[in-house]
Amino acid sequence: MPAVLSVCWRYLRAFAIIYLCLYAGISISALLPITIPGSILGMLVLFALLSLQILPVDWVRPGCHLLIRYMALLFVPISVGIMTYGDILSAQFGPIVVSCVLSTLMVLVIVALTSQRMQGKPVKQESHHD
Repeated sequence: MPAVLSVCWRYLRAFAIIYLCLYAGISISALLPITIPGSILGMLVLFALLSLQILPVDWVRPGCHLLIRYMALLFVPISVGIMTYGDILSAQFGPIVVSCVLSTLMVLVIVALTSQRMQGKPVKQESHHD
């Protein structure tokens, strides 16, 4: 029986930490003058706590493994919700694809340049000698 209680406690603690980070992100989002989803800020709070080793990884691991294991199931309601807007999405297919491609390319370029700068490698620029 103590082993079952220990496992339950680990899952409860993991989900409590994840939800506390989510609600911290929502609170921070409400205070900011720009619109950033609270869930994204909550993930950043959790990332900061884990990367600064303020929070032990073992405290969050059980809940994260459980959520990742059933992640596909969590996307079903979103997919059904998107299907109800099929006519709007098909009418706006071109702008959606263009914005997705452009934003992906922008992210790739920005990440590449940032990575090169952080690693201390100079960005190569072609010089034109006439």
